[in-house]
Amino acid sequence: MTSVDRISPLLERFRVRTRLFHTGPLCGVTTYDAGLGRGFLHVLRAGSMEVTHRGAGNRLATRHVDRPSLLFYPRPLDHSFHNAPTADSDFACASVDFEGGPNHPLVRTLPPVIVLPLDAVATLEPALTLLFAEIDTAKCGHRVLVDRLFEVVLIQLFRWILEHADELDLPTGLLTGLADERLARALVAVHEEPGRAWTLEGMAREARMSRSAFAARFKEAVGQSPADYLGGWRITVAKERLRAGVPVARTATELGYATAPAFSRAFTQRVGCSPRAWAAQL
Repeated sequence: MTSVDRISPLLERFRVRTRLFHTGPLCGVTTYDAGLGRGFLHVLRAGSMEVTHRGAGNRLATRHVDRPSLLFYPRPLDHSFHNAPTADSDFACASVDFEGGPNHPLVRTLPPVIVLPLDAVATLEPALTLLFAEIDTAKCGHRVLVDRLFEVVLIQLFRWILEHADELDLPTGLLTGLADERLARALVAVHEEPGRAWTLEGMAREARMSRSAFAARFKEAVGQSPADYLGGWRITVAKERLRAGVPVARTATELGYATAPAFSRAFTQRVGCSPRAWAAQL
């Protein structure tokens, strides 16, 4: 697989924060409310349980987890643990806050839940060893360190997802594009330099492909044309800049728009209101 860093440009621009809120066994039925507006990362180190959540068509989906596993809910989704682990089990839960919420670039293209046996991901072992060592010892600063280690576990999970995209049957979108070795080069370049004067030829050159082959492959993997993706990415970055208080004119210049009105038109077309009106709602 390509040596291009496919994750860092996204996580550096759109932060992800994890926070530990439970360790040890659970009792009875434990429900995690989607109304909290965040995702969840659960690690079952020992024990077993039944997990339920609402799936397609609002149907109740049930899954039996009978070995140490990682359960990742990237978006707000009501889910419950039944027949919870016994006292000899080992369990840790963290909330996951994605900057931008469900509109985070990675979150948008993830399935509602990923259940992954720990022994399927060898690279998780060192991070989980440190994570549970900190949970067990409770030394000074352990709470902050545990939160950071959950972030490490999450990044390791993203790595695994990109390397096993075919096995997960991911929906068409950014992650399936990043999982493609050649498309990843172009996507990372666009993510790192959204204000560059991109053309189809320029993006194809990054992917080391012909224009026609690149356009066809991009549409198949990502689900939209390179131009549409570029436009959407620029608006996504614009929202992040506006949220940080950057003026509209400066945002337009940084993102490669010829004028502030041109940026405003593109923003309004995709968002439904002008940049200033959108920022005023924050």
